[in-house]
Amino acid sequence: MIGKITSGKSFGGCVRYVVEKQDAELVFGDGVRSEDAKLATADFNLQRRLRPGLGQAVGHITLNWSINDKDMLNSQRMLEMAREYLERMKIKNTQVLFVRHHDAKHPHLHVIYNRVDNDGRTISDQFLKWRNTEVCKMMTLKYNMHMAQGKAEVNRQRLKGGDKVKYLIHDVLKKNIPLSNSFPELEKRLKKSGIAVEYKYKSGSDIVQGVSFKYGNASFKGSQIDRSMSYCSIARQLEKNLGQNIDRKPEMSAQYSRQNGAALQSTADAKNVLDILLEKNYNEDQSDSLAQHKKKKKHEHSQDYGLGR
Repeated sequence: MIGKITSGKSFGGCVRYVVEKQDAELVFGDGVRSEDAKLATADFNLQRRLRPGLGQAVGHITLNWSINDKDMLNSQRMLEMAREYLERMKIKNTQVLFVRHHDAKHPHLHVIYNRVDNDGRTISDQFLKWRNTEVCKMMTLKYNMHMAQGKAEVNRQRLKGGDKVKYLIHDVLKKNIPLSNSFPELEKRLKKSGIAVEYKYKSGSDIVQGVSFKYGNASFKGSQIDRSMSYCSIARQLEKNLGQNIDRKPEMSAQYSRQNGAALQSTADAKNVLDILLEKNYNEDQSDSLAQHKKKKKHEHSQDYGLGR
């Protein structure tokens, strides 16, 4: 079970989209006349007048279940689960319209609710997306439904707008991170797919704090795409890749050290492997000179600056 939450300003547009969809099934209306899109819109707008200053009064949630759960879900059962979901989400005492669509293989239900409740108070949207994740996971486990195995099960063909771009970036990153030893190398690989890398720096310094990925006019932080694609997570994976490649090719390690040892001499004293790995101008071929430099410093009984982890 997965919930997707959006908010908007127009009840008319949202209701028309949900109700007038081909094969749309009006399951239930709570506080609104569900037999007609215009009547339902009028009811929603009448109540929103109790809080005229609230621009984003439209709440829209799409509840999606796995195709593996299709046999156990009829419209009535989906309605019961949607009501429980709203209760756990603390969306209550307000107008709600439940509409099922049959345009996809997996069962899904559209829920339109008024963020102005029956008493004229605003239903908060703070932490709503975080709570949505927790509630969906809890209910999936409670009713022994199919637990999706991450983003791999998302139907890319049905994605639109920002979601489509986000998953495109995700798939390209997932393919290329394991093949890269450094951020510069990863940048080159992503560029071939039209994806640009943008770094966030600590104020007044050249220390990188975060990373974003841009495709066309859309840009997403790494952590927005996936937890495993935050700046720190990618950096750790690149460092791991680098170490594995060195271990597999010791003869290349010695060659890199001879060629690049002098170039790294001045910087190795003050930076650890991860710092050098993350430098945008870093040459991944320089990695093995660090090991040579550490060995030399140890032999001279100088201070060890923590090149190892």
